[in-house]
Amino acid sequence: MSIRMVNIGFGNIVAANRIIAMVSPESAPIRRIIAEARDRGMLVDATHGRRTRAVIVADSGHVVLSAVNPETVVSRLDDIR
Repeated sequence: MSIRMVNIGFGNIVAANRIIAMVSPESAPIRRIIAEARDRGMLVDATHGRRTRAVIVADSGHVVLSAVNPETVVSRLDDIR
């Protein structure tokens, strides 16, 4: 099985087959997930100081913040499949 990677912005990449969900950061439950991941040390901030537009949840429990729109990441996922 090959590992497919997807660009989530600014040269940062994640393993496409490890992504469980990709959500918008505006709702209170998602903000709570981000805060809990930060407390557990499982948060990866890949925004480079920019506004968070996508929250990526991995099967390992890691939460990745991206400054790229979820639609853009999904189109990049479609391109590699």
